[in-house]
Amino acid sequence: MAAEVGGDSGGAKKGKKQSKARKPKKRPRIDMTPMVDLGFLLLTFFVLTTTMTTPNTMPVVVPPKITEKEEVEPPKIAEGKVITLLVGRGKIYYYTGIEKPELFMTDFSPKTGIRKVLLNRREEVAQRYGKPDEMIVIIKMLEEAQYKDFVDILDEMAIIQQKKYALVDITEEEKGMVEDYKKAIRASS
Repeated sequence: MAAEVGGDSGGAKKGKKQSKARKPKKRPRIDMTPMVDLGFLLLTFFVLTTTMTTPNTMPVVVPPKITEKEEVEPPKIAEGKVITLLVGRGKIYYYTGIEKPELFMTDFSPKTGIRKVLLNRREEVAQRYGKPDEMIVIIKMLEEAQYKDFVDILDEMAIIQQKKYALVDITEEEKGMVEDYKKAIRASS
C-alpha cells in the first residue's frame, strides 16, 4: 500500500462512495505590476517637480605662486589702508599696521563680529583717505581653521562688498603673535 498526499490512487473502491476531488489550495497571488507602475509614476513626478539645486560658488581668482626666480616686489600700499585678518577655528585675530601691531580677537557673530570691525575700519579709512573703497583686507588662514571658516570670511567680504582683499600665506611671526595672544588670554582668566 502506497501513501499518497492530496491525490486519488485511481478508480473507485467497492463499498465506498466516490468523493469529489478536492482542488488543492492555492496561495493567493498578488500582482505587483500596478505597484511598480505607481512607484515609477511617483518617482517621475517628484524628479520633475523638484528644482535641481545648483552649487553656489564664489568667483575667486587666485594667481599662480611666484617662484624664487620670479621674485617680484609687492606694490607699495599705505599702511593705514590695510587690515590683516588671521582666521582660526571660529575666531578671527586681526591687526592694523606693520610696526609692532596690536592683535585683537573677534568672531563671526553678526552684531559684534568681524563685519562690524571691517565696517568701522572702512569708515576710518574713508575719513583718512577720502574714499571708503581704499581699504585693503589681507586674509591669512591659521592651521586650525576649517573650510567653513574660509567660506565664512569670503561670505563676509561679499556681504560688505569689499572689493580689495587678498589671500596670503601666514608667516611664522604672525603664528607666534596668535600663540602669545592665546597665552595672555589664558593667563588673565
